[in-house]
Amino acid sequence: MADITIQKRPRNEAVVTQRKFFKKTARGKVIKVIRERYLRNDIYCGVVGCRLCADGTTAVLPISGDMTHRDFPCGHYILPDTNIFLTQMDLFESNQFVFPIILLQTVMEEVRHRSLPLYNRLKALLKSEDKQVWIFYNEFRYETAVIREEDETPNDRNDRSIREGARWYNSHLHLARLPIRGQKPPQVVLLTEDAGNREKALSANIPCMSIREYIERTQKPAPLLDLLAAAGSEEIEPTKATGARAVLYADHLPTAVLLTGVNAGQLHQGHFNANSYNYLEGTVLVPTFAKPVLLVGRENMNRAVHGDIVAVEILPESEWKSPGDEVVDAESMLKNDDVESGDENDQNDTNDTLVQARESRAVRGSEHAPAEKQPTGRVVGIIKRNWRAYVCHIDASSLTSTSTSSLSLQTIFASPVSRLLPRIRIRTRQAPSLVGQKILVAPDRWDRTSRYPDGHFVRALGKVESKEAEQESLLLEFDVPYRPFGKAILDCLPVEGDAWTVPPKNDGNAVWRDREDLRDLVVCSIDPPGCQDIDDALHARLLPNGNIEAGVHIADVSHFVHADTPMDVEAASRGTTVYLADKRVDMLPSLLGTNLCSLRAGVERLAFSVIWELTEDANIVNVRFTKSVISSKAALEYSEAQMRLDDSTLADPLTVSIRLLNSLAKKLKAKRMAAGALDLASPEVRINLASPESSDPLVAPSDLPDSSTLSGSKDEEKGETIGVIQKALLATNSLVEEFMLLANISVAMRINEAFPQTAVLRRHMAPPKTNFEKLQDMLMKRKGFTLDVSDSGALAASLDRCVDPQSPAFNTLVRIMATRCMTSAEYFCAGSVSRDTFRHYGLASPIYTHFTSPIRRYADVLAHRQLAAAIAHTPLHPSLHSKVHVERIMDVLNRRHRMAQMASRASVEFYVGLALRERGEVLAKSGKAGGVVEEAFVIRTFRNGLGVFVFELGLEGLVMFKQDVRFDAENYTVTLPSPTAGDVTIALFDKVKVKIDVEKDKNTQRGRVKMTLVSPVDSSGL
Repeated sequence: MADITIQKRPRNEAVVTQRKFFKKTARGKVIKVIRERYLRNDIYCGVVGCRLCADGTTAVLPISGDMTHRDFPCGHYILPDTNIFLTQMDLFESNQFVFPIILLQTVMEEVRHRSLPLYNRLKALLKSEDKQVWIFYNEFRYETAVIREEDETPNDRNDRSIREGARWYNSHLHLARLPIRGQKPPQVVLLTEDAGNREKALSANIPCMSIREYIERTQKPAPLLDLLAAAGSEEIEPTKATGARAVLYADHLPTAVLLTGVNAGQLHQGHFNANSYNYLEGTVLVPTFAKPVLLVGRENMNRAVHGDIVAVEILPESEWKSPGDEVVDAESMLKNDDVESGDENDQNDTNDTLVQARESRAVRGSEHAPAEKQPTGRVVGIIKRNWRAYVCHIDASSLTSTSTSSLSLQTIFASPVSRLLPRIRIRTRQAPSLVGQKILVAPDRWDRTSRYPDGHFVRALGKVESKEAEQESLLLEFDVPYRPFGKAILDCLPVEGDAWTVPPKNDGNAVWRDREDLRDLVVCSIDPPGCQDIDDALHARLLPNGNIEAGVHIADVSHFVHADTPMDVEAASRGTTVYLADKRVDMLPSLLGTNLCSLRAGVERLAFSVIWELTEDANIVNVRFTKSVISSKAALEYSEAQMRLDDSTLADPLTVSIRLLNSLAKKLKAKRMAAGALDLASPEVRINLASPESSDPLVAPSDLPDSSTLSGSKDEEKGETIGVIQKALLATNSLVEEFMLLANISVAMRINEAFPQTAVLRRHMAPPKTNFEKLQDMLMKRKGFTLDVSDSGALAASLDRCVDPQSPAFNTLVRIMATRCMTSAEYFCAGSVSRDTFRHYGLASPIYTHFTSPIRRYADVLAHRQLAAAIAHTPLHPSLHSKVHVERIMDVLNRRHRMAQMASRASVEFYVGLALRERGEVLAKSGKAGGVVEEAFVIRTFRNGLGVFVFELGLEGLVMFKQDVRFDAENYTVTLPSPTAGDVTIALFDKVKVKIDVEKDKNTQRGRVKMTLVSPVDSSGL
């Protein structure tokens, strides 16, 4: 028998290998937790060819480090501390930053604790193929592990751990390679902004620098210096704007005070929403009040930026106000503001005074608004900033030098594309070359003495209005992940690639296990024109007992996308496919989305089927769920399916199936509407890109019957004609919609029954009745209609009655406006909310989920996995048994879904603007007056303008008046002088004609739609 020797560990070693902390339980009891750490001396340093470390196959750090830095000619690596990563992530992500990085475990964990988004970016940096980043697990290496000393703060302990890691690396590198005569080994440089930490490091002979000092000593510092964040840079020479200045804002309260106040009910927490019509107003929706809390004036908004989570203090009721009735535009109000304003120069003081006076007048003007007052407050602190990098244009008027050869440091304004955001002040040496380009800018701080936040330049995207720059800026603006799929993700795809096929039916084949063979069914898909990611198909047939079998067959994406794989993690991060006017940003690699999972005609595909037996009256007799194999008999467009419905001479099995489906769909819709479902609307137009050979440059062809092509223009870059087409809805649109809804409802019931704590569901909360008060008042005063919002059924009935015989589009307009009063639908975890809040208000369904589009929505993939487990086909992955995990994913999916919708709308708006501009130029060349004239509805009235909606283009805009006009806020009218007809009164819901021009700002090069009245009065002189 082998001898076993048991050695007792020294007491001092036990201290090093144990971590002790105290934890408070849910009941308030404090317990001590001791965790054992197993220390090793074989954790690899990451240097290629290190002769002291074994198993260096994954090493990424070059043996000599980087030898291009002026201060380290013998080579070096950098070792940043936590705060460097927290403030300078844009620098490390830049392609221009190529220095090898050592990332300590201590730093990684501290970043995760401080900021989860930055932690995710740091993980992406580790995986980047063009970066040399090595994570060193210093907490588990015997020589570098440290224990927190008595009376030592956690932050000081972490700083000491980082210094110890840097010290060990420098001593280790002396022995890592054979000595070379006359050449010193490379050094590890600790980067920190903490002056005390630098002093301790230097006293221990550890090379140490601030990030700015390090960058200034590189060979080409200028572009890298622009990437440095302004926050925390103590050595930065202050700009004039940060010199001695008057305080504009109150101090923000500390986070601990804010949270205490919120918990005590003295403060209220919510998201800050900027007003798109008035930059001096904002609102915060809080649970305590039915109406949002109104914030009036720059001081009361106190540096909050759209999307920030803020704490507000409610003012006394005597100081409550009503929202303003005037358009206050930041661009015109602050047009001549000095980027360096606020120093001791009299001229700049005068400028400050003028701006403040204009803003004060605008705020005082809003106080006279006769509307009902609502809770009014002020921001006392920021609980969580929603800052990220924003797409901006450079304001050329803020440049002090326009010479492209000048490398002088300039402070300039960057104007965000989103008009909800304030201008950002940046310092850059590249200012002249950035004029006329779209750039990415990240805000860093907003001092209480400045009207604007300070930020830093991240990178240039390209020339304004170039197709590539516009596409990328749109994706960045709405935070749409668009990077190519990496190797680890692509490795998850079937090795056969596009040659993969459904294997022959065989009981021993795992693919066919518990999978029904439905290849003989007459299945077809019905989709929009050009659809490639076909994820749903349908069938219907008569049964011998006189009932009807109807089936919805959904692409079996979960067969290919397995839980907790790199492809699954990426799909969860992307959340949804994003559809732009001219491209699609896929959630899954195209091999799956447009090939192996796409239910193409004549190809056998794996599916997840929901099959009902229904009576002729569309009553469900039973429903079953099964994995299946189908072979679609046709991939039809909506118009093709509609032609089969309308052609009475056709009687083939496919047409008969479509007619059965349509008959059932009509009855299903009638049942939904009777239950109180809403038939809402949104301004939907479609961009049609066609080859110039196939159409007149002014009229783009439509492939939709009965759709009106409203304007067109030629895209010179690609030789395409751009047509703006209003979407036409056919009976087959409703057919598909009804069966998708029925499938989603049926699946929701089944997975909630099986997994009541973690089922992935979707709900639409009933909107507060106060949301409709303005619309109710508008309809009653201008049209005499009553809008009953007591429940969804009453609302649906009253919307049906809002009909103007003279204007068929009026009812659609009212539905669009009613939709804007609604809350947004959201994904949720079944066990996280009470059962009585499951209801989907718009669909009048007690329960709902998303199941029918797994190629393009990750929520559907999760529903597939839960349904597969519910029918005992595949065990459920442990992560979907965790309520916390599901809640976290739902939060991501809700955000991604909202951003994808906004990106899609912005893409359409861009092409509408492009078509309008080109159409105006063509008209001008032909001798006609420039600008496109279209009919529009008045949807808002202001003291100095009108909000109009161009129905045919799905475009909303403002008609502004520079002269004083008579404004009746109570009756929603504006009276304008007319040289021919005397005074002309324009009221809400009136039809007018507007001329639409697309202007380019001469300073920022940003395009902007400008509208002027043509009829009933020409407002060009007003």
